[in-house]
Amino acid sequence: MAWFRTGRWRCAVDDIEEIKQLKARYCRLLDTKDWAGFRQVFTDDVVMDTTGSGGGVIAGGDAFLEFLRVALEGSVTVHQCHTPEIAVTSPSSATGIWAMEDRVRFPDGSDLTGFGHYHEDYAKADGSWRIKASRLTRLRMDISKPESG
Repeated sequence: MAWFRTGRWRCAVDDIEEIKQLKARYCRLLDTKDWAGFRQVFTDDVVMDTTGSGGGVIAGGDAFLEFLRVALEGSVTVHQCHTPEIAVTSPSSATGIWAMEDRVRFPDGSDLTGFGHYHEDYAKADGSWRIKASRLTRLRMDISKPESG
C-alpha cells in the first residue's frame, strides 16, 4: 500500500516505522518522567482507557498527563512494548496492538509486574504521528508487598 504525499510516493512501511518510534518514545519518556516530552506523543483529544488496570477512562492529553504524574509520584517504572501489529488505514490514521510488560516499584516498596496489550489508534497531523486512543488490556498482574521487618 502506498500513499501519495508532497509530490512523491511513500510506502506505508515508513509510517509503520514512525509509529514504532513513537511507541519507543512513549516508553522512554514515561519511564524517565520527561513529562513535557511525554505529552507530545498524544493528540490533545486522546482517550486513554485504563480500566484494564483498575483505572478509568481519561479524556484529553493534559488530563492523562496529570493522572500519571500523580499516580506515579515517587515510583520507578520500566515499560517495554513488543511485537507490534500496525495497520495504516489512511495517510493520516493507523491502528496498532502491542504486547507489553511493565514493572513499577512504588514508594512503599511494593512491586507490580504486569503483562498485556495496548490497543491503539494513531493520527498524523503536521507531519507527526501521535497516539489518539489507547486501551490497556491485562493478561496478568503480579503485586508483591515488602516484608515487614
